Amino acid sequence: MTKVLLSIKPEFANKIFDGTKKYEFRKILFKRPDISGVLVYASTPVQRIIGEFTIDAIISGTLPAVWEIAQNEAGISRDYFFSYFADKTKAHAIKIGKTRKFKRPRTLAQYDIKNAPQSFVYVED
Repeated sequence: MTKVLLSIKPEFANKIFDGTKKYEFRKILFKRPDISGVLVYASTPVQRIIGEFTIDAIISGTLPAVWEIAQNEAGISRDYFFSYFADKTKAHAIKIGKTRKFKRPRTLAQYDIKNAPQSFVYVED
C-alpha cells in the first residue's frame, strides 16, 4: 500500500483527529493515483507521525470554488485560506475520510525517512 506523508502544523494536525478539520489544503498535490491514505507528520515542535487518514476525495479548482465547497469543514478561517493560497490560482483540498490517531507517535526513521518533507513524500506501508 502506498501512502503519502504530509507535514502539517500541530494545531491543524490535532484538528484532523478531533474532527474539526475535514479538509487538508495543499498548493502542490501528489501525482500518483494509487495513494491509499495519508500519514500525518505533526511538524515542529512535535516532529512525529501522529496518525493517518483515508482520502474520501480530492477537490481541485479555483480558490473561490474550493473554499465554497470546503468552508464549513475547513478547520481554518477564510482569511487563512486565501492568505495561504495568495500566490496561487489553483487550490487542492483533500477530503479527510476515516482517521486513526496512533497510541504512540512514530518517528520518521521508522519509515526510513531522513527529513520531514516540505510538501509530501511517498511511503510504502
